[in-house]
Amino acid sequence: MNGIMAASSNRIMLGPLVAAIDQGTSSTRFLVFNAKTAELLSHHQVEIKQSFPKEGWVEEDPKEILQSVYECMDRTCEKLTKLNIDISNIKAIGVTNQRETTIVWDKETGEPLYNAIVWLDLRTQSTVERLINKTPGRNKNHLKHKTGLPISTYFSAVKLRWLMDNVEKIHEAVLSHKAMFGTVDSWLIWCLTGGKKGGVHCTDVTNASRTMLFNIHTMDWDPELCTYFDIPMEILPKVRSSSEIYGLMKSGPLTGVPISGCLGDQSAALVGQMCFKDGQAKNTYGTGCFLLKNVGTKPVMSDHGLLTTVAYKLGRDKPAYYALEGSVAIAGAVVRWLKDNLGIIQTSSELEKLAADVGTSYGCYFVPAFSGLYAPYWEPSARGIICGLTQFTNRSHLAFAALEAVCFQTREILDAMNLDSGIHLAQLQVDGGMTSNRLLMQLQADILCIPVVKPSMPETTALGAAMAAGAAEGVSVWSLNPEDLTEVTSEKFEPQINPEESELRYARWKKAVQRAMNWETTEPVNNGNEETSIFSSVPLGFYILGSIFMLIGAKYIAAGQK
Repeated sequence: MNGIMAASSNRIMLGPLVAAIDQGTSSTRFLVFNAKTAELLSHHQVEIKQSFPKEGWVEEDPKEILQSVYECMDRTCEKLTKLNIDISNIKAIGVTNQRETTIVWDKETGEPLYNAIVWLDLRTQSTVERLINKTPGRNKNHLKHKTGLPISTYFSAVKLRWLMDNVEKIHEAVLSHKAMFGTVDSWLIWCLTGGKKGGVHCTDVTNASRTMLFNIHTMDWDPELCTYFDIPMEILPKVRSSSEIYGLMKSGPLTGVPISGCLGDQSAALVGQMCFKDGQAKNTYGTGCFLLKNVGTKPVMSDHGLLTTVAYKLGRDKPAYYALEGSVAIAGAVVRWLKDNLGIIQTSSELEKLAADVGTSYGCYFVPAFSGLYAPYWEPSARGIICGLTQFTNRSHLAFAALEAVCFQTREILDAMNLDSGIHLAQLQVDGGMTSNRLLMQLQADILCIPVVKPSMPETTALGAAMAAGAAEGVSVWSLNPEDLTEVTSEKFEPQINPEESELRYARWKKAVQRAMNWETTEPVNNGNEETSIFSSVPLGFYILGSIFMLIGAKYIAAGQK
C-alpha cells in the first residue's frame, strides 16, 4: 500500500508533461519532458531507411515515417508507465522535422502518391538550371528578395515541380483536385489529426519559409512565386504560427492530446538552445550541419551566401523572428558513408577512436560534397573529393579528415556570418548527435579559434518543439518568460592550438574546396566514355569542320591538276 501511495505522490510531483515528435532524416524519436524543469523523462528512437534509386536521388517512404512515429509513441508511453509516470499528464505534443523534404498524397485515400523526396536529393539540378537560365542575368538569387533563398535543389518548390512533371499519378491528382502537398510536419499533423477523416492540413511559418513559395515579409504563400513555379495554391497547407493548437490526436495512447507546437528542426534547436535574443547563435550537427543566428524581428539579407529564414513565431499574435542560416549538406552523413559505403568503421562511435589514434589527417583533406556544396557556395555541380594522399595515409587519417571536414565547413559559415553581421561570435553553442564526439568538439574549437559550448542535455531540437507546444494558448503549461527558463548546464571546449596553425589548415581546406568545384554538369555527353566531344565547343567545331573541307577541297584541286 505504501508503495502505491509513493508512486502516486511521485506522479503528482512531476506536474504537467509535454512530448515532442522529432522526425529527422535518419531517425524518428518521441521524447517526453517535464514542463517545469525541462528534464527529459523518457524517449524512444527508430531508424528510418533511405533509398537511393539513382545517383543523387534520396527518398524515404512516407508511410514508414508515419509508422515510426506511432511506434516511438507507443514504446515511450510503455516506458513511462514502467517508471510509474502517468501518461495522462502529457498535456501537449510538439512536432519538429527534417525540413524541405517533399511529400504529395491523395486527400481522399490518404495514400502517398510517391516517396518523400529528401532535402539532400539532387534530381532537380536540371530543373534548377532551367529556372536560373530564364532569370534576368542568370541570377540564382532572383527570388531572394521575397524568399530569402537562392534557387537551389535544396528547397521544396523545385522538388514539387519535378513530381508534378514526372509522376503521372501526381499530375492526375493535381488536375482532379485530390492532391495535397506538404513537408514532413504537414504529412504527420494531417495523419495524426484524422487523415482522410478530417485531418488538419497545415504547416508552420518556419517550414513554409523553406519551400521557395512563401513570402517571408507578408508571412504567407505568395501568388507570384506559385505562378513562377506553376504550382496551384489549393494544394498547399494553411500556414500557422509555431505555437498554437492545430488539432487533437485521433488514435493511440495519447488520443485527445493537442498537437500545439511545430518548428522545422533547425528552428526548434534555436528555441531549445534559448537563443531568443538578437545575435545569439547555435550550430546543430546532424545529417547536415546548420548554423542559425537570431537577427530579431526584421529579416537581414546576406551578401555572403547565407540564407534568410524564419526562426520562429511563438503564437498567433506574437511577432515573427528571423535568422541568418548557413546550411551544410553533409556532416553526420559522412560518418554513415564511411561505415556503409567504405566499411572502414562498423559503428559511428568507432570514428572518434580511429581518428584519435593518429591525431592528425597527415595532410589529407576530405571535401564531402556528395550533394554539391551548400552555404556559402551554393554550387550543385561540386562533388566530393579526397586529396593530399600519400603512401603513408591510412584509414585513421581519413577518419580524422572526415571530422575536420565538418569543422572546416562550419568555419566557412561562421566567417560568412561574421562578415554579414559585422559582429564576431565570442563562442559557439552546439547541439545534435555528433556533439557526443569529444574529439570533434575540440577540433571545432581549434579550427574556429573560439570556445565551443555543449549543453549537458543534447536533445535541444526536441526540447524546442516541446517548449513551443507547452507554451501554446489553451495549453499554457510551459512559460517562455526569460526569468522562468531553466538554466542549462553545459561543457566548454577551449581552443588548444595556436591561430597560425589553424589558419594554415583552413587555407589548405579552401584549396581542396576549389578542386571539388564544377565537377558535374547536366550537359549531355556524346559518347560512352562520358568525354565531351570536341564538337561541343562551337568555335572549335567550326574550325575543325572548316579544316576538313579545306583538306577535301585541296585534294580535288590537286587531282584536277594531274
